[in-house]
Amino acid sequence: MSDAKRRGLTVFFAGFAFVALVLAGAVSYLADSDPDGLDHATQKGCTVSEVDGKEQLDGQCVAQSAKDHALADGPMADYKPGGSDGLTGLAGVVGVVATFAVAGGLFWLLRKRSDRPEPSSET
Repeated sequence: MSDAKRRGLTVFFAGFAFVALVLAGAVSYLADSDPDGLDHATQKGCTVSEVDGKEQLDGQCVAQSAKDHALADGPMADYKPGGSDGLTGLAGVVGVVATFAVAGGLFWLLRKRSDRPEPSSET
């Protein structure tokens, strides 16, 4: 690959990463405050109230088991629409970085390497 093509590809991916990070970090603050479909489905059978700034679930629902999880009190354990605590944007950025890291690692492992010897057709 020529240097110009490689530079163009690098600029493209850097721009793509920048736009993805800006969207994840900034646009997430415009998220709807109503729970999404998964949240809604897991909370069926419970009543949701807020006690001391924390979500309180009363009743029998699937979401009850999440409160006993080891990471339940972590800083990004629950999606908080509106981003009043500043973690909504951070969660988006962390998700984008993690996705890029995994995808980049897979692409690096699966890439076609030019330093491999070509298979010989001679028998």
